[in-house]
Amino acid sequence: MSRPQPASQHTVRRHNSALVLDAIAEAPGSSRAAVAARTGLTKATVSSLVDRMIGAGLVAEGGAEARSGPGRRGTALHLSPSGPHGLGVEIGVDYLATCLVDLTGRVRARWLRPSDNRASSPARVLAKVAAAVRTAARQDVPIGGVGVAVPGLVEVAGGSLRVAPNLGWREVDVRGELTRRVELDVPVLVGNEANLAALAELWHGDVASDFLHVSGEIGIGAGIVVGGGLFEGVSGFGGEIGHLSVDPRGPECACGSRGCLERLAGQDEIVRAAGVPGVDELLDRLAAGDRTATTAVRSAARWLGVALSGAVNLLDLPTVVLGGTYARLEPWLQEPLHAELDRRVVSAEWSPVRVVASSLGSEAAVRGAATTAVRAILADPDPYVTSTLA
Repeated sequence: MSRPQPASQHTVRRHNSALVLDAIAEAPGSSRAAVAARTGLTKATVSSLVDRMIGAGLVAEGGAEARSGPGRRGTALHLSPSGPHGLGVEIGVDYLATCLVDLTGRVRARWLRPSDNRASSPARVLAKVAAAVRTAARQDVPIGGVGVAVPGLVEVAGGSLRVAPNLGWREVDVRGELTRRVELDVPVLVGNEANLAALAELWHGDVASDFLHVSGEIGIGAGIVVGGGLFEGVSGFGGEIGHLSVDPRGPECACGSRGCLERLAGQDEIVRAAGVPGVDELLDRLAAGDRTATTAVRSAARWLGVALSGAVNLLDLPTVVLGGTYARLEPWLQEPLHAELDRRVVSAEWSPVRVVASSLGSEAAVRGAATTAVRAILADPDPYVTSTLA
């Protein structure tokens, strides 16, 4: 059996770089001395690492440190908004979305392109994704990583999509294909769109650290956040609430089951039942008090309540966040959904379930994908520093 080896100088520097950058991210405006006190590193070590990260565009210096008390104030340090950006991509069933997020979490640019991806092969869709990535990469900002949100089961470690029923895809190497098609020498991270939407809500939204984020589009996915962390299940395949059968005698689903939630409460079913061509027209009808549209949404809310009550009973989560199309329909979903939850959740008498609309709406997944790439840079900045200063 081999013995543990001492950490190399490079390994120590890599760890300390992440430690310093995290301290600056958590307390913007801190001085080098404050970062040293926060991390336990020497002032000389912090100063050396900060200088390297300034040179790499990760950190920027501001004015004097804002603090009270005697003594000379140091120079304030911040994450650089002109440093490496996270590029987010979402492959939706009927659209492609991309966005750029800087190190501070600010969205710098976004694009949305209608695209009927159900009618296209993975190769054709990924060619469109590659073109969208190249367009975003032509902006006058450096790209430090790419995050990709897909509507299906993802093997996160390898970046492979196992199955996406609503796209008709199986065993697609999203990371490998995209890396091959786009000449970007940066990490490509692939994740489930509902999980990335939940993380975006956690990082940028208005809810606390324990909630279920349900994304209502053509498919329905759930992201489960417990204790400020994403719960993905043992294999990373958790949250497929859209394929929870709520009516065993219901219509057939693309996954092979019957009566799945998305076949009864998904976007396609709601607009079909309302007799309108799309969500915008549905909202117009709802605002006008149209009975058919209202009935369609209330029916979806009841089926959604059946599925969510089961999830809340199992997981004991205090808050449900309605994302995607559900966020837009929230005023009309709220009352019938609450009624179903109050009736079915065993603990509702003592711990009523809070239902809120996502503050990020349909942008949550693509923003979560971009921010995941940003957070990967912050967690391990040394490779970017090394490549920039080489």
